[in-house]
Amino acid sequence: MSAIVDTFIAPPCSAAIEILFEDEHLLLINKPSGLLSLSGKNPQNLDSVHHRLVQDYPGCTLVHRLDFGTSGIMVVARDKGINGMLCQQFSQRAVGKAYDALLCGHLADDEGVIDAPIAKDPAIFPLMKICASGKPARSRYRVVERLVYEGVGGEPLPLTRVSLVPETGRTHQLRIHSQLLGHPILGCDLYGGLLLPGCEQAPRLMLHASALDFVHPVSGEPMQIRCETPFEEVLEAMTGQKA
Repeated sequence: MSAIVDTFIAPPCSAAIEILFEDEHLLLINKPSGLLSLSGKNPQNLDSVHHRLVQDYPGCTLVHRLDFGTSGIMVVARDKGINGMLCQQFSQRAVGKAYDALLCGHLADDEGVIDAPIAKDPAIFPLMKICASGKPARSRYRVVERLVYEGVGGEPLPLTRVSLVPETGRTHQLRIHSQLLGHPILGCDLYGGLLLPGCEQAPRLMLHASALDFVHPVSGEPMQIRCETPFEEVLEAMTGQKA
């Protein structure tokens, strides 16, 4: 089997990382879309969340990652001991996560569950695939609102804003599960979110980590972090219409 080679080069990201919370043990940040979580092997992919933060917070480590195109909440440990305690919460599925997304088209149901295992396939890297022999993957969705914008040439552009809750944490889980619904995430270059008429204008992946609930590893206090979704300004720039 041939080795997987990642040829992706990230374009420059001028957006800043917003610090939502910090103490001596951890940081909570709002990652901008278009920024890697970790630096890549290619020297052109040096810029990342970790590369930036370690300049001001030496010794900090990422507890989890967000995809390059995904924005929103990440928790960052300020030392290895805190990292271990937080990773344990993630591995025990004791962390509550929710994402906001804009899906192409209008979903028929107001809520539902996608239960479909996901596997890697070197033949289609970096894509994942739905596969019966893959790792179990389960996501819940709830419709927040159904929208209609004017797309290219005046054609209607129907979109559905949803809240997505991943009950497992597989690579590209929310993106591929949304595609399986027949409604890919707007702006998703890997799973069909740029293919529908009008959707090719999307400037970014419309997926945002909007909520994170966990227990502070030192104080034991419940942490309920929320981060506003920036979709309205992106849609206005894309369509010229206010949400």
